[in-house]
Amino acid sequence: MSITAIAVNPANPQEFTVVHPQSVAPGEYDLLVEVKAASVNPVDTKVRAGLIQNGLTQPRILGWDASGVVLTVGAKVSGFKAGDEVWYAGDITRAGSNSTQQVIDSRLVAHKPKSLNWAEAAAIPLTALTAWEGLFERLNLHNATAQHTLLIIGGAGGVGSLAISLAALRSDVKVIATASNPASAAWCKARGADLTVDWHDLKGGLAQHGIKQVDYIFCLNDTDGHWDAISDLIAPQGQICTIVENTRPLNQSVLKSKSAALHWEFMFTRSMFNTPDIAQQGEILQQMAQLFDEGKIEGTLSETLNGLSVENLTRAHEKVAEGRMRGKIVIAY
Repeated sequence: MSITAIAVNPANPQEFTVVHPQSVAPGEYDLLVEVKAASVNPVDTKVRAGLIQNGLTQPRILGWDASGVVLTVGAKVSGFKAGDEVWYAGDITRAGSNSTQQVIDSRLVAHKPKSLNWAEAAAIPLTALTAWEGLFERLNLHNATAQHTLLIIGGAGGVGSLAISLAALRSDVKVIATASNPASAAWCKARGADLTVDWHDLKGGLAQHGIKQVDYIFCLNDTDGHWDAISDLIAPQGQICTIVENTRPLNQSVLKSKSAALHWEFMFTRSMFNTPDIAQQGEILQQMAQLFDEGKIEGTLSETLNGLSVENLTRAHEKVAEGRMRGKIVIAY
């Protein structure tokens, strides 16, 4: 079967180009998957920006979130067989999902929720893993009580939408989410936020509700821009987790006096370093699939583009790069 992929063009990294890569035999833990749909995340646009800045010598296939059908399995794969419907968030060190076929480590993969179609499923994995790891592996939110408060900065985005739902479902905390307009506020509340505030004035917005400090902060947008407010708002012995890299040094003095903790969350850590618990990502996705099939969590798909093409991938990247997405954009192949 001929493979079609859309890659960053080495002749002009500002553009995408159609390529036809050779089929790759799966390694011992790998699956070869026929990709049915893939979503575009901020990491796609950031990697592409890096390629534009630094250049590249051969086409680079981006895309990590995907849903699809297993074609073949490696010798040491367990739990999967040809014909299985799967979903996954991929591995940033390997060729991505903007291709009709992809090789992926089976330990990062789970069976797709039966209740979601291809596009709906492709919108979830990367953001679900980021939200789950940030909340429960970095912040240890499952240990919180009803007296604790969680502030999610960037509540209406892909990660924020699922973080709200997971925090509301799997912890007792009061969930506060930032939103920039009434539609985003309604989106956040529909997913379980107890309160929304405008991110333009975090301290002022919270003060209007009598809140001067919060116990947990999950920052999903502009760590540099929000850092002063985060430092002021975090409670003594509080917990902060951010997924957004800083571009300048972060002043730690206030955190030191408060004995507050700062955690970083990067969903690709396990696959990049082949950590001993790499299979945890597949297990998390399997638990997420169950939550969706039980109707306990809503999907985050907001727009579907039909057809893997240069035009659709360019449009998706442009929309994500604008930074105003509510939910996720997916390309269905």
